[in-house]
Amino acid sequence: MDVTQWTGRHACWLQDALQDSQEEFAARLGVSVRSVASWHQSPDMVPRLETRRILTTAYEKAGDAVRRRFVHYTRAHVEQMQAQALRVAIAVVRRGDEVLLVCRQDGDDISWQFPAGIVKPGGSPAKVAVRETLDETGVHCAVREHLGERLHPVTRAFCDYYVCDWLHGEAINGDESENAAVAWAPIRDLARYIPTDRIYPPILNALEATV
Repeated sequence: MDVTQWTGRHACWLQDALQDSQEEFAARLGVSVRSVASWHQSPDMVPRLETRRILTTAYEKAGDAVRRRFVHYTRAHVEQMQAQALRVAIAVVRRGDEVLLVCRQDGDDISWQFPAGIVKPGGSPAKVAVRETLDETGVHCAVREHLGERLHPVTRAFCDYYVCDWLHGEAINGDESENAAVAWAPIRDLARYIPTDRIYPPILNALEATV
């Protein structure tokens, strides 16, 4: 397993996997005990680049038993977050050089998003993505690719992302209680609707490959 992002939480998992005390872990890494304590206090913090490199080196030098324990802690955390979080399936529907968007309304606030729906326990996220797209927009689509999943940094919902191909149907507002509008947006102009820093990066990669 390659660690691509170190947070205080990951550092603490490495400490636990090494079975070090805070003092031992600090000495191993060559950092202060205060730094190690801060990771326990703020598990979502991202250490400085130099510290992340030190953590990566320590992980790479660790034995197989340590790595197995680290992977176990990581997977257990992900499973716990998945069980606790609301699960949402998101459909990125392409039609030529366009992508399907819905405009959500929440009081006076509106925002453009991709069609999405809540996945009930035991449900299929892929089927929900297709069904919710039809219900919200009148567009029939088919899943082409599962882009990935993540815990959304803002909503804290666990999201599954799917690239879908348009089959047939014109875009209509099928849920006026939630949506202010529905539109086919030019992929090249997507940033006019949704700030790119709010879009899951694999979505941008997948869409860029089509234009």
